Amino acid sequence: MSRVVENKAGQVLIILVIVFIVTLVIEFILARIKTKNGRVNTGVTLVKSMAKYIGAFIALIWILTILGIDVNTIFASVGIVALIVGFSAESLIADVITGIFMIFENQFNVGDVVEINGYRGEVKEIGVRTTSIIDSGNNIKIINNSQINNLINLSEVNSSAVCDIRISYENDLTQTEDAVKEILKKIYEDNPNIFLDIPIYSGVQELTDKAIILRIVASVMEKDLYKCKRILNRDLFLGLKKSGILIPYDKQSVC
Repeated sequence: MSRVVENKAGQVLIILVIVFIVTLVIEFILARIKTKNGRVNTGVTLVKSMAKYIGAFIALIWILTILGIDVNTIFASVGIVALIVGFSAESLIADVITGIFMIFENQFNVGDVVEINGYRGEVKEIGVRTTSIIDSGNNIKIINNSQINNLINLSEVNSSAVCDIRISYENDLTQTEDAVKEILKKIYEDNPNIFLDIPIYSGVQELTDKAIILRIVASVMEKDLYKCKRILNRDLFLGLKKSGILIPYDKQSVC
């Protein structure tokens, strides 16, 4: 009797090892697929997710068969859907169905920048049950597909980075505007992978008590929005300073 038990235990162990190795090989092959196409990357992550569930399901059926349990009888008597519900997995069904609709409707893909339920980040992985997004601080948030209620795909259209810069009233406005346009042209030439076009000088945005505020608008992809703003702020400051343009700031005298 013990010999039979040991034999079955050995077979179960072999099955688990085989399924684990096959799943690992599939994930390894899929990981070698490198492309910038978001739709393809979405399909890759989906297949990786499905491989885990299918592997686990096959292993379960195989093990039950080895243990002498008639799997066909179980499925015939209660049905697969009733079996899942019987395991209190209604949320699983909701997650899977929602995930299928999201993928076929092409609502978003891997690599897109989205805002889901108020959480902003880049889509890292879309699975059968969950979606993973990573924010600017490299924090990964995993959301059940059925819980994705408020979705904004920020990558659907190009974004606009807005930068306001203050200059002193002592400057010649016409000369300052010419300098700004030259600086913006150089910024674009130095960062063609960030800016989709030469940033646009929109004009005088506001006249305050202490400064003239100039507005610059740049067209970028959503994922580069914050990086673009940092580049504009830095290079405009350095460029204007080099051109002799005065930038006001509050001065405090210490007695």
